[in-house]
Amino acid sequence: MNWKEISPKILIISVIVLFAALMRLIPHYPNFTPVAAIALFAGAHLGKRWLAYLVPLAALFISDLFLGFHNMMIPVYLGFFLIVLLGTLMRNNIRVPYLIGGSLAGSLLFFLITNFAVWAFTPYYPNTLAGLISSYTMAIPFFHASILGDLFYNGLFFGGFYLVQQYYPALKLVNKE
Repeated sequence: MNWKEISPKILIISVIVLFAALMRLIPHYPNFTPVAAIALFAGAHLGKRWLAYLVPLAALFISDLFLGFHNMMIPVYLGFFLIVLLGTLMRNNIRVPYLIGGSLAGSLLFFLITNFAVWAFTPYYPNTLAGLISSYTMAIPFFHASILGDLFYNGLFFGGFYLVQQYYPALKLVNKE
């Protein structure tokens, strides 16, 4: 692929996603990050499925190069992979109720996957039903921040891109890129 093959739509979406990944590197309130919004946004707007998955996961990996790798990377990446999938389900039907629902579903999905992994693969909680419940219960304060961050950043990315599309109608082409 050469630079002439990259459309303005792919370029703008990729810049939004990479900017959001850079925001992960600056100090922030715990779990109030744009990463899940990156995944939902890319899934909804990048028409080439391979690109929809590659851009947010590559952005996540690049920021992890600076933040450091950890033993929960597989569940974290799986969670974001599934959030991209949620975004692809919204494709061609991006409406506020679906955006709110997709944002909340992504937050819940990520919460369930990552906290299950903490329970199953770390020594922090006993591998019992009580331990699993404790793992989820202890993560609730972080879950609130995730929900707020996901709603905020999804509103920012989807709303911002909608406004850009009003000025550049060529970007409204139905996800063929």
